[in-house]
Amino acid sequence: MFENFDWIQAMRNSPVMVVILGCSVFTFGLALERIFFYWRRRSISDKAMALAIDRVRSGKPKEAASACGTMHHPFGPVAAEMLNNMHLPSDAQEERLSIALSEQRLLLERNLGFLGTMGNTAPLIGLLGTVWGIMRAFHDMARTGSAGPSVVAAGVAEALFTTAAGLVVAVPAVMLYNHFLRRMGVMLTEAENHTRRLRQALEDRGAEAQASRAA
Repeated sequence: MFENFDWIQAMRNSPVMVVILGCSVFTFGLALERIFFYWRRRSISDKAMALAIDRVRSGKPKEAASACGTMHHPFGPVAAEMLNNMHLPSDAQEERLSIALSEQRLLLERNLGFLGTMGNTAPLIGLLGTVWGIMRAFHDMARTGSAGPSVVAAGVAEALFTTAAGLVVAVPAVMLYNHFLRRMGVMLTEAENHTRRLRQALEDRGAEAQASRAA
């Protein structure tokens, strides 16, 4: 299909194709960065989680916070923030929890906007290149006075190349953007749920200690 297609010449003739190439490089680089970022935070460390629960049950929230702080998953920093502020009133604890979750959301959302933008705009940039190429093809036909099928087909094929390139950039960007959004929602939900469980365990342990002293 593309055996006789001059890719280098198409790049030279279409400045829009250069823009798409630059977008593809940035998209690929940011996608790799996000893949590595999310991969490091893919799961909650069972060992650190067990250690944190053991320290909570032992009435040692500071040591539990240190154990949580070793995790890359958003649960680690969120739980550590909550455990370090257990001495505050309940409303203040909720505020700190919300702030910690918001900070983790900002980290997880970083560069996702660019992926989403590329998914939406790369096809439009490719379409611009196609319109540009077709206009140039008709101009060349008018200049040479030849409108044979081979001449028209070659010009249109070259023009459509930018649309195809834009779709090649856009489809993976959209798929990765949606995947990362879903993973972000799951990770933040896990972080909040596990943090609240730790908080509840610590409060239950404190209630038990008060009941035993009263008896």
